[in-house]
This record gives sequence, structure tokens and C-alpha cells, in this order.
Amino acid sequence: MSYVQSSLTTGESVQHMGKISIWALMPLILLGLITLPLFGIGLIALAMAAIRYWTTELAITNKRVIAKTGLISRNTIELNLSKIESIRVDQSILGRIFNYGSIIVAGAGTPQAPVVGISNPMDFRKAFITAQEGAEQRRGAPQQMSPAGVN
Repeated sequence: MSYVQSSLTTGESVQHMGKISIWALMPLILLGLITLPLFGIGLIALAMAAIRYWTTELAITNKRVIAKTGLISRNTIELNLSKIESIRVDQSILGRIFNYGSIIVAGAGTPQAPVVGISNPMDFRKAFITAQEGAEQRRGAPQQMSPAGVN
């Protein structure tokens, strides 16, 4: 069972799952392939890339954003949707071409939490905004007025 599935609370459901991009792991994969003939040293780099790919979990639920990395040691970021002020997307030129980038989550009273090398970061951001709007509607938050004062 995945970390995300095992950590869901009562009434919580996954709205969007993200995945780390193979393109973000390409430097590690290339290093592994180049150094493979050197007594198998490249196997370590290839294993590191595989472990990073298979053990990174990213999810947006109807209540929070969850990011988990690590196999033996585990690092998690879990922020309630209501406490997140912004999600920033950083993409390099290669990230734009191959559709990967970093998501930086900034919460109220929480330092910025980066999630590096995610596939389709703009889709993740859009799913977050949709989930946050849904959470606000469930709480009965008043709607924002348009500049003209008409909704």
C-alpha cells in the first residue's frame, strides 16, 4: 500500500496524483550509463535514480497536499489546503521542453516546501487550485466580489 493511501483520513479522497519525471532524473541516469563499465559503479547511480523514481509520491486530496520521498529514511510534506498560500512552478528551458519542473509550496507560517522534478507541474498546480476552491466552497467561504461588485 502506498504512503498516500495509508495516510488518508476519514472522508479524505485523492483528487490528483503526481509523479517525478524521468527527464529530471536524466543526469543521474546518464552518469550511471557512462560509469557502468567502471567496475559496475554506474549501477549505484542507476539504482539511486530508480529508487528516487519509485519511492516519490505526490498527491492532492480534498483536504491537503502530500509529498513523500525516500525508501529507508522518509521525508514527508503534508500541508492542509486551507494553510497553503501559494504554489509556485519553476521550469528551466529543458523543463519546458520535456514538461517537468519544481513545485514550491508556501504555507501560512510554514517555510517553503520544494518538490523537485515533477512531471506535468502545471497540471499539478491546476489540480491544487481546483481542490483548494472546492475546499473553500465546502467550508462555506464567501465568494470574492468582482471589481465591478457583481458576481
